[in-house]
Amino acid sequence: MAQVQYIGTGRRKSSVARVRLVPGEGKIIINKREVADYVPYETLEQIIKQPLVTTETLGSYDVHVNVNGGGFTGQAGAIRHGIARALLTVDPDFRGKLKSAGFLTRDPRMKERKKPGLKGARRAPQFSKR
Repeated sequence: MAQVQYIGTGRRKSSVARVRLVPGEGKIIINKREVADYVPYETLEQIIKQPLVTTETLGSYDVHVNVNGGGFTGQAGAIRHGIARALLTVDPDFRGKLKSAGFLTRDPRMKERKKPGLKGARRAPQFSKR
């Protein structure tokens, strides 16, 4: 028999997370590793769990995530965004809580491109009088 699963896609910076929520006991698996093994900081682990804590569904679903691109912080933000979107498919009544907490808004901040003649996006080369 097919198992019920809820899917959501989250993005932040250059990270993309594909999230599946499956009814279970609350395990979070990221790229086939436990969340404690994958994420180096406790604060990022808390960021990942925020939508589940807000909707009081922390022990109800197992979270399976495939994430790539970016660094740890961008990936944690992408996972949070994906979990929030997946929770919307679980119960549309969660929308108010998730929206007021800001978990449904995609963070638009990206790395600015390098411009010609400059050393980075904005840093000009050192000025020399002679």
